Amino acid sequence: MIAADRPDRRSARLFVVEADGTMRDRPRAGLATLFNPGDLVVANDAATLPASLHGTHVPSGEAIEIRLAGWLSLPDPTRFVAIAFGSGDHRTRTEDRLPPPPLSPGDRLRLGSLDAVVERLLDHPRLLELHFPGNRAAVLAALAHYGRPIQYAHVPEPLALWDVWTKIAAGPVAFEAPSAGFALDWRTLQAWRRHDVGFATLTHAAGVSSTGDPALDSRLPFDEPYRIPGRTAAQVARAKLRGSRIIAIGTSVVRALEAAANPGGNVRAGNGIATGRIARGTRLRVVDAILTGVHQPGESHFELLRAFADDALLAKASAAFTAYRYRAHEFGDSMLLNRQPPLLSREQNRGEGLETKALLEVCHDVGRIGGISCSARKEVGAMLQRTKFGFCREPVVSDVGWLPERSR
Repeated sequence: MIAADRPDRRSARLFVVEADGTMRDRPRAGLATLFNPGDLVVANDAATLPASLHGTHVPSGEAIEIRLAGWLSLPDPTRFVAIAFGSGDHRTRTEDRLPPPPLSPGDRLRLGSLDAVVERLLDHPRLLELHFPGNRAAVLAALAHYGRPIQYAHVPEPLALWDVWTKIAAGPVAFEAPSAGFALDWRTLQAWRRHDVGFATLTHAAGVSSTGDPALDSRLPFDEPYRIPGRTAAQVARAKLRGSRIIAIGTSVVRALEAAANPGGNVRAGNGIATGRIARGTRLRVVDAILTGVHQPGESHFELLRAFADDALLAKASAAFTAYRYRAHEFGDSMLLNRQPPLLSREQNRGEGLETKALLEVCHDVGRIGGISCSARKEVGAMLQRTKFGFCREPVVSDVGWLPERSR
């Protein structure tokens, strides 16, 4: 594998791993033709924050870089979990970066036009809680003006914010790009629509991919908030009832859908927190395939892939990446990994009782959260009638949630 050192997506490639272990090398433009009518593709529409801030540790006068890494209370942009580095920038490998100056609660940081205060130190020398005094609008404006995208040494040239936004980017809540979404373009979405392949979105605050410290890296990903719209939960339910595949665009979508799934595999609409790791042995209840980047063993993203395929198959894929010079990292090539049959753990809804229960749960959830469309409500109602359970709770529209639902 080689590192993709610039955001050039025109010549990107796609490595397809079928459920039976068959492997194919394709241009990434071929993604538009790989799914069947009725399949559902789910993507993360989070935009990326300018989450890297350089400045000064006021008590010592030493240089410091702060990388925002977690929300303490989404959508409050005045308080974050952050990772601190000493002097230097992204051109130095993260693992070689200097440690920050000694930090204490109450220390002031001057980060461009932003003042920040260390609220408390967490259980690692680089990890802290940070507070930006001021109102929400002022903090967001300063972040937009002074902050930079988090980036790493394999991309030496500074990135602009638009370099790390996917084409479907909406609310800025991610700390690094949900980069699997770079594979999406309007031509692909149009092709899916023509062939009755469904498309839905959720919002997941994708976190950092590296901290520079092995002990801290072993705890990635951190807890990450997400929001699943009512219409997306309904689309997932309909796809499951048809027996169609659910394809996640990226690891963040897998985390959100699986965190929101109940034991029967139904996805709850609304807000939640994705906690813990998905790894080998994790029972996946929702997702049948993942489109992801080219990841290496030991990375938290690679560990998630072990829930889809055994180590022997992933080792073969990694060897092929090296042999065929696939490009790694966020601006690299893509892999479509279908879940192996022995690892398929999503229970199929068989029989009238389970089908009715699944639909009632989805209908209840989207009714509680609001936002399901009239057409979707009618379709759910029609399905319930076919199961001889002829009622559906009327959704109650509310404005709960930390992001407004986008018009689609």
